[in-house]
Amino acid sequence: MKRRWPLLLLGLALSLCFLWFAFRDLHLIEVWDALKTARYVWLIPGVMVYFISVWFRAWRWGFLLSGSRWVSTARLFSIVVIGYMGNNILPFRLGEVLRAYILWRKEGIHIGTTLTTVVLERLLDGLTLVCFVLFGLLFLPLSEFLGRLVMVASGVFFGALAVFLYLAAHPDRLRRLARRALDARIPPRLRLPLLGFLEGVIAGLEGLRRARDVLVLFGITVWVWLLEALKYWLVSFAFDLHLGYVSVMVMGGAVNLLTALPSLPGYIGTFEMGIKILEGMGAPSAAAASYILVLHAVLLVPVTLLGMVLMGVEGVRWAEIEEAARMRRERDALQEL
Repeated sequence: MKRRWPLLLLGLALSLCFLWFAFRDLHLIEVWDALKTARYVWLIPGVMVYFISVWFRAWRWGFLLSGSRWVSTARLFSIVVIGYMGNNILPFRLGEVLRAYILWRKEGIHIGTTLTTVVLERLLDGLTLVCFVLFGLLFLPLSEFLGRLVMVASGVFFGALAVFLYLAAHPDRLRRLARRALDARIPPRLRLPLLGFLEGVIAGLEGLRRARDVLVLFGITVWVWLLEALKYWLVSFAFDLHLGYVSVMVMGGAVNLLTALPSLPGYIGTFEMGIKILEGMGAPSAAAASYILVLHAVLLVPVTLLGMVLMGVEGVRWAEIEEAARMRRERDALQEL
């Protein structure tokens, strides 16, 4: 935990800096007036579409896990929602580890397998968001900030994809390299559990070994984010923004790329940068700010409340989150090899 304090402080600093930048030029009275006059009935279809997109995320997760064990989409939906709840209220994105822990405890799937599939989910999401913003270039001018963001994100995500595809195609080489590192740096009593973790990682890469499966995963990821953009678009009707669907795609893509940065739980600060992105598209400041604040609440509150309910249904106690955190530390120990 002590080693994580710098990351926690960095996330706090970045969140505060982004919040200051997003709100520094706003007239809060105008923002409040926009919030009072919003047509909140549009939140209902927005929330419905959001949970439909979560259902398809659960289906994608099941496809990634199918090389290890088949789990129904309905079963995974509950665990995904719990994980999102954890990300919204816990530091260090422990929600991802929490759902890995629940899947291990309830379904017997190895922690290493689950965490690897979670990383692959984030990789597929990042690649799709980059494509969304690049697609928006055909219709909208891109600010210098967004241009740099897309350039950096493209290098990171496409580079990571190349690495994962290579590791998936050469599992024996990965085993040899990992065992060599373990023999050189890890005490003998710890090697066996880490080797088991490694096998879980290799099983989690199963979904990248066939080109057809990669295309299916990318296709469902595009569909998920098209639904996410639809949700953003529906919520925008509550405010006088008059945004086109493509504008919402670009804004959503850029904002969600920013949430990859360290921040407070719930992506506070990074998500609010959507205000500046919308202003760059010509949206009124007060309407843009009220829209982003409400949109962020729509993303956080319903899934967090449902996640708490489902956590009780699953019989998971808050004390068990420490066990999930311990597993996160074991995963980090392997990554440091």
